[in-house]
Amino acid sequence: MIYFYDGSKNAFLTAFLLAYHDENAVLTCGSKQLTIGQEARFVQTDPERAARTEKRLLEIDPNSMVDLCTLLRSGDEDRDMVAFDYFRLLASRGEPIKAMLAEDAVAAADACIRRVGLEIHRMHGFVRFMECASGALYAPISPDHDIADALVPHFRARLSSYPFVIHDVKRGKAAIYDGEHTFLAPLDRAEVVLSADEMAWQSLWKSYYESVNIPSRERLKQLRGYMPVRYWKFLPERN
Repeated sequence: MIYFYDGSKNAFLTAFLLAYHDENAVLTCGSKQLTIGQEARFVQTDPERAARTEKRLLEIDPNSMVDLCTLLRSGDEDRDMVAFDYFRLLASRGEPIKAMLAEDAVAAADACIRRVGLEIHRMHGFVRFMECASGALYAPISPDHDIADALVPHFRARLSSYPFVIHDVKRGKAAIYDGEHTFLAPLDRAEVVLSADEMAWQSLWKSYYESVNIPSRERLKQLRGYMPVRYWKFLPERN
């Protein structure tokens, strides 16, 4: 049976409890083609079941919910089954399994968690804020994983005096810091009016980049090594 859920932690925990004893269970929060004879179940979040499941998993491994939240951030197509297989093994063993990398389910979850963590680390350096006319800072991003809100603590610690928006244009959502509070909000499009200072600084930076760049010796392979191409579209010097 295929268990469809909405992608949230509590919905996953509800679906996990329902599918635990189903040897042919498939969990997904996306779309999936049914095969002949396969049935579908659309799981509604059950707070009581989710709380009960969470409590049991935390008793086995106190870090289990941190791992689950990281796995659910992943943009990998198979992330739902990676999480399900990992937590089913965790529940069946009744002890922490994170170090059991010889197990396929553990190795797959570990690799997924590492990819999410690596992108969060990269984006600490790759996010480019622009100053708006209002004085707020705006940064568009399009990460592989759903990490916009995970970036806020890093920038809040460094930009605590400035309200800012980290806009995940790929997923149509934004992590917003208003100078005091942090929250997530849907945001498909943003009309941004840059400040005069921001436009001047961008122009100055482009001029500097062009003056030190040698077109005949651009060394694209080296550039890609320092900055993956998928992050270039939000760099003023590459636009």
